[in-house]
Amino acid sequence: MTDPAAAVASNRIAQHVRERILSGLLAPGARILQDELADELGASRLPVREALRILEAQGLVTLKSNRGAWVTSLDEHECELNYEIRERLEPLLLAESIDALTADDIQRLSEIQDRIEATTDVETFLVLDRELHWGTYRPERAPALGAMISRLWDTTQHYRREFTRLAGTERRWIINSEHRLLIQALRDRDLVTAQQVLETHIRRTRAELLQHPEIFEAAADVGR
Repeated sequence: MTDPAAAVASNRIAQHVRERILSGLLAPGARILQDELADELGASRLPVREALRILEAQGLVTLKSNRGAWVTSLDEHECELNYEIRERLEPLLLAESIDALTADDIQRLSEIQDRIEATTDVETFLVLDRELHWGTYRPERAPALGAMISRLWDTTQHYRREFTRLAGTERRWIINSEHRLLIQALRDRDLVTAQQVLETHIRRTRAELLQHPEIFEAAADVGR
């Protein structure tokens, strides 16, 4: 029988490390030292080990037998494949979600987009961009699908961050236009257009991201 206290501790540690990975404090390829993590958090090694297994299941950590744990890194092909999967799955989740979106939900999306357009800070943009897209979804209507898409978002977070830094504000107008088109299609309850805009949005990001192989080379250097 699982010890409830141990499970709570493991999930707390997993969430702590997950936030570090998604915020960029732990880069792809960075080694995670279990003893140091346990000492820092005042935990025993057992919940730390279990937390890393949780993160491995989420795709954020790679465990190597008798060698340790590293933040998962993707090469160009793996990242491209993740985005191609998103192109197919996210329009499906949108279809499952659209009927549950209220007028208040859609108004909130517009407000989030206002905040996106008002910021030039990369980290703020990443948080708001994620909030906007997940504000269009209702993963509880398709839990397995939602979990798959969430994993794809998490494992590509670092590469989105680096691409956003490289792109600066020059291409931001395209992102903003696509967001506005998506929100309007949802307001009109036009699922076909909403899905087309979303698919194009993801595909364009994938194509532009792959124009910067240096992003993947830098991540690979960390793990060497």
